Amino acid sequence: MQIELDRVTVRPFAPEDAADLWEILGDAQTMAYLERPYDFSGTQAFLQDFCIARKGALACVCRETGKVIGYLLFHALQSGVYELGWAFNRRFWRQGYAFEALDGLIAYAFEKLGAHKVFAETIDTMRSVGLMCKLGMRREGVQRAQTQDLNGAWTDLYLYGMTCGDYWTGRPRSGDKEEAGAEKAF
Repeated sequence: MQIELDRVTVRPFAPEDAADLWEILGDAQTMAYLERPYDFSGTQAFLQDFCIARKGALACVCRETGKVIGYLLFHALQSGVYELGWAFNRRFWRQGYAFEALDGLIAYAFEKLGAHKVFAETIDTMRSVGLMCKLGMRREGVQRAQTQDLNGAWTDLYLYGMTCGDYWTGRPRSGDKEEAGAEKAF
């Protein structure tokens, strides 16, 4: 799978992505709501075992530089239901890259894979929830005191999702996207 968007390409990870991925997974601020930062050898093992061998995640690559700037969790939990997650290099925050990549991935899931639903979860009530809402996902629930943060405190887990009905109701069809200037090549 490869998705070409305006500024980014979403593609499978490759072994040579280790250094760029470590800039993401090794950064404490980026990982604040996820898990403890990885060291380089941990990043290499995760890249090989999860991202490549299990095909559990995709790389978001800046088209201008060829640099991997984002990690995109994307896998089917069951037939037609896909989990999304993300972490981006902090140098690329607040520039619309995460929205562009995830919006393209959601379009791919519904338009090419025939997904029934995509969903994401977070403990980050600011940035992640804001992005989920901007993407058109709806809050489906809160699991109170469901998980622990990096300091060991119990915290709420926020669940957001979008069904195929939500997607097709709120978006133009594929043929209309070019007219609206939202060019996507799958």
